[in-house]
Amino acid sequence: MTAEHLIDRRRMLATGVGVIGGSILGGSVAPVFAADAAADDDAWIQLFDGKSLDGWHKNPEKIGHGTGGHWHVEPGGVLAGEQDPPGSGNGGILLTDRKFENFELELDIKPSWGVDSGIFLRSTDRGQCIQMTVDYYNGGNIGHFYGEATGGWVARAFSIEGVEEDGKLVRLKAIGVRPPEEVGLVSSCTPDEWLDAWKIDDWNAVRVRVEGGKYPKITTALNGLEVGVFDAANSDADGYDREAVAQTLGGEGHIAVQVHGGGSYPAGKKCRWRNIRVREL
Repeated sequence: MTAEHLIDRRRMLATGVGVIGGSILGGSVAPVFAADAAADDDAWIQLFDGKSLDGWHKNPEKIGHGTGGHWHVEPGGVLAGEQDPPGSGNGGILLTDRKFENFELELDIKPSWGVDSGIFLRSTDRGQCIQMTVDYYNGGNIGHFYGEATGGWVARAFSIEGVEEDGKLVRLKAIGVRPPEEVGLVSSCTPDEWLDAWKIDDWNAVRVRVEGGKYPKITTALNGLEVGVFDAANSDADGYDREAVAQTLGGEGHIAVQVHGGGSYPAGKKCRWRNIRVREL
């Protein structure tokens, strides 16, 4: 991003014109999604009723992560996912029955430390998608982007590493920091901003905006902080092929949450979700 573009972006953020507010690597700016703060609650669709898995389905066929994993509702309206059985390596995804094109998604997340998960956007039943990462482990990242079964490309400006005491996560630090333009992002928050925003061993509010046809622009936010912006039309992330991704995903898809397959997923650990709702644009 050139200096002129950065100045223009900050000017638009300050006036609320043309963008969605947030944070750019190098400095905080206006509140995230400020232009939509007064959005009518009636426009939001509850995707999870807090009592059942109505409106959702597991991947119909076995995929690379497994046959679907184990999904259940915990007290307090919490959707929990883990491998089936725990520690077996058998994971998968849970998808909305409905498909969505342009939308805003809100949900709260609470992953156990060590969990490998994600929010799948424009997903197929086989889990091909653009993923917002929920990789809560050493070397992971929450809020940037991965091409799940669409080339394995990564658009990530930094990763996280945990500091543990007596086997318990006590703090996080950032590693592998790179400028957003070098990794195929329009913008990213700074690692320090992310570390200040994230709540360890607590619920964290996520908001995702997906807009655009075959080449969507995706904006992620965490507890009010804009984390990253990915532009499918113009990204030059290593390994990203916009035409191949567009052909695979089309202009709409399911929203899904993931339990990663394989042996690195800790036995007994879960990723938890609640207050899942969507607003079509």
